[in-house]
Amino acid sequence: MIPEAVVFDIGNVLLEWQPERFYDREIGPEARARLFAEVDLAGMNACVDLGAPFAASVEALAVAHPDWGPEIRMWRERWFDIAHPPIDGSIRLLRALRTRGVPVFALTNFGRETFDAAVGRLPFMAEFDRAWVSGKMGVMKPDPAIYAALEAESGVAPGRLLFADDRPENITAAAARGWRTHLFDGWEGWAQRLMDEGLLERGEAGL
Repeated sequence: MIPEAVVFDIGNVLLEWQPERFYDREIGPEARARLFAEVDLAGMNACVDLGAPFAASVEALAVAHPDWGPEIRMWRERWFDIAHPPIDGSIRLLRALRTRGVPVFALTNFGRETFDAAVGRLPFMAEFDRAWVSGKMGVMKPDPAIYAALEAESGVAPGRLLFADDRPENITAAAARGWRTHLFDGWEGWAQRLMDEGLLERGEAGL
């Protein structure tokens, strides 16, 4: 049975998210390693993904760690340099599915303010039929509640959803609910999976 709707994660599926790479380039690998060991940037970002205010969260962390203040503030001031570049092959797949008339959803751990800013700056971010955004919902993957919300609000049965995400724990949680899943490790493999599911032909998939 062909899936009824396709669900995309965003970070590292449609948009590269590698903060370590950004900081390696800006301050060097050794300083970056110290920064990430001494400052819980990932924890701060998780709070933002759950709905905490973006700018205030970054500033509070910078104030708490004055020796790293300028580097921490880069998380806010240069966020679009960190969340970069778009993964063009995946964006083409999103658009090919929509051209086919297949509903395309986003299910993403993303801050509410940064998501809205990205929609205004990156055209593909506004092209989903609907987006479920953790920062707007107050719940994030892999919590079962965020998957349940998508099921209930989309009206699509779990077994008719095909979901791509780069994190195994998020895939495991979706599969436990009966979703079809794809662990993303590159747009080419995702394109092949969409072909195998009968959603795209080879030319549409860009292979």
